[in-house]
Amino acid sequence: MNKRLRRAVAMLAMPVVLMAPAGAAPALRQSHPVIGTWQITLPDGSCSETYRIRADGTTLVFSNEEVAESTFAISDQPDKQGFYKEVDTIVKDNGKRDCLGDVTKVGRAVTSYLLFHPSGDMFLMCVERRTDKCIGPFVRIKGNAI
Repeated sequence: MNKRLRRAVAMLAMPVVLMAPAGAAPALRQSHPVIGTWQITLPDGSCSETYRIRADGTTLVFSNEEVAESTFAISDQPDKQGFYKEVDTIVKDNGKRDCLGDVTKVGRAVTSYLLFHPSGDMFLMCVERRTDKCIGPFVRIKGNAI
């Protein structure tokens, strides 16, 4: 796998979400499009990651043997280009290997730009506000997943 593709795929190990302080009001409005359970699969189909993104600003991620938790802040509305700016910080990890065989480092903050499909059931995660440096699609899982 070339270095550029590996770096893009490595973003799979970076969950999408920040934890609200105990007793704080929800970080997101209940109708925010990012709330829900999402899945992304490696291009070769060998592994999938599942993200449970909650309105309280936390995420639970399952990737291979890894279970990670993160906190996040995301814009309430998209910018003029349709992107939501999101900053995600890993706060807990079980120390096991993810889909890429890596162990996620706790404390690392990552800024991403999410672009939702009009259906609301898919999004791309981009390193900039453009679609040529993105991973995805993240696909919404309906029902009681994980």
